[in-house]
Amino acid sequence: MLTDTHSHIYAEEFDADRDDVVASAEQAGVRLILLPAIDKESYDRQEALAASRPDLFRQMMGLHPTSVGEDNRSDLELAHDKLFSNPDKYIGIGEVGLDFYWDTTYRRQQIEALELQTGWAQELGKPIVLHLRNGKDGSDDTDAYAEVFQLLDRCNYSGRGIMHCFSGTMADAERAAELGFLIGIGGSLTYKKSTLPDIVHALPLESIVLETDSPYLAPVPYRGRRNESAYVSLVAQKVAEIKGLSPDEVAAATTTNACQLFAIA
Repeated sequence: MLTDTHSHIYAEEFDADRDDVVASAEQAGVRLILLPAIDKESYDRQEALAASRPDLFRQMMGLHPTSVGEDNRSDLELAHDKLFSNPDKYIGIGEVGLDFYWDTTYRRQQIEALELQTGWAQELGKPIVLHLRNGKDGSDDTDAYAEVFQLLDRCNYSGRGIMHCFSGTMADAERAAELGFLIGIGGSLTYKKSTLPDIVHALPLESIVLETDSPYLAPVPYRGRRNESAYVSLVAQKVAEIKGLSPDEVAAATTTNACQLFAIA
């Protein structure tokens, strides 16, 4: 039983063949697909898909950091209203976070939006799913992981969550695990120059969940093409290879990790 803890299968990229993509995922052994939110442009699409197959899909709510701009009051109010009007509908707050890769124009606004949404997670007792991307220049000022650790400390965050599409250092992974965060491992694990194999080898399986981030970051041999939830099976195979386990053991353990984190029966 595989769980894809991060898929945007509600996106327009799947409009032409979404039913086939879902069928392929189930055929590959995927029994649970978690749907992180992005922004107001996609909320309705996400919720319609989740409602169509409540046995397969679970959804989150939040404002993605790359959707943060100069004034985010109305966007954050909408996310807040959806979340707090029906909290049982959403398993977590996400995806939210800090993205300094291309631009830091709205760095302050991203931090403020994340602080607010971290408060929502605390208030509702729900896990938070973090999108963290360092700046291309590699400077300390654009280190999203260092910034988020400071933010979590400043907010006295005592909950759990996932560091989605992990791209930090071994020290970042260890710090995250100490704080009770799980490490989201996806297709990047299969890339030739990836540093993730060393991190996966070092971490206990109890600290790992699997994801695709569909339609992005497809694993080898599909790199450069549209990613799909079915391909989470390839990520499980790679984790199994690194840790000397069977793919079934990895699937079972990582699904247990996800279900415990999000309180999914």
